[in-house]
Amino acid sequence: MEPRPPHLSDRPDSRWSDDPYLPADEELAEALLALAVPFEEVNGLLAARTRLARDAGLRVLFEEALHAQAAAVGTLGQPAGIDRDWPAGVADGAAFATLLFTALAPRTRAHHRALGVPPEVTRSTLADLGRQLAVSRWRGRPGLGNPRWLTLHFRAELFHLGRLQFQRRRLTGADAAAARAAGLGEWSLQVHIPDHCGPLSPAACDRALDRARTFFPRHFPGEPYRSARVFSWLLDPQLADHLPEESNIVRFQRRFAPLRRPGSPPQPEDTNPLRYVFGDVDRPLESLPRDTAVQRALVDHLRAGGHWYVCGGWLAL
Repeated sequence: MEPRPPHLSDRPDSRWSDDPYLPADEELAEALLALAVPFEEVNGLLAARTRLARDAGLRVLFEEALHAQAAAVGTLGQPAGIDRDWPAGVADGAAFATLLFTALAPRTRAHHRALGVPPEVTRSTLADLGRQLAVSRWRGRPGLGNPRWLTLHFRAELFHLGRLQFQRRRLTGADAAAARAAGLGEWSLQVHIPDHCGPLSPAACDRALDRARTFFPRHFPGEPYRSARVFSWLLDPQLADHLPEESNIVRFQRRFAPLRRPGSPPQPEDTNPLRYVFGDVDRPLESLPRDTAVQRALVDHLRAGGHWYVCGGWLAL
């Protein structure tokens, strides 16, 4: 069914409508808090909502983007459709992206209900909007640093299941050929490891993977996921040279068999772990904190002239 046009100022007839809708005033504040948006962000977003309502040109941009995202809910592997600095060249563009996802949330929740997704999974998945805002502020860049990432959550392409996130993927090209050769098939869950979500303990990862093994067959029976893949700096085998053998990171690495993307030789990505662990990639290495084993490992390896890499791994489900 072709989705109806999104609403900016016209309230839907029913409070349970799945029409994309951006409320105002106290209702908008409640909608933001339901998505775990930090309290310190709310007033600025309410002010951005006022500016949006008063600017006809911005409203056109907003409603076009919202309509495109609403039409993509339930799709898999579609182009993201949101620029990193959406709307391009407009002050407070990150605020408008946050408002867009807030307006899209009713459509996403309705789609989750139709799939039979438990409400607690919906809440934790969409709450990543608030976590991303908090992480961006911690990194010194208020607003959404990468709105494209949140499109996966709001299209029902990614789900938060305990300590890990799982993205539905249908492999193509060389990736699909490699998976078929290994007897795994072309359907594979992409594993994401959100930061600021507690220890990456073996027990927490076991629970998340067990949930994924039951969640996806139940809610997506036409997608036979037989493997999970991950690409992360946490899988760089050099970490095992710096960390205790029983550290959470080393034990996480052991779960996965090595995986290389065909035709993609490893390239140094030193800023990747620095961004996730320290939040700031521009500070001199000697000024970074050394409070944890991971912090010391990252800094000492770089200061010794080494590099860090994003590495891949896979496991059977």
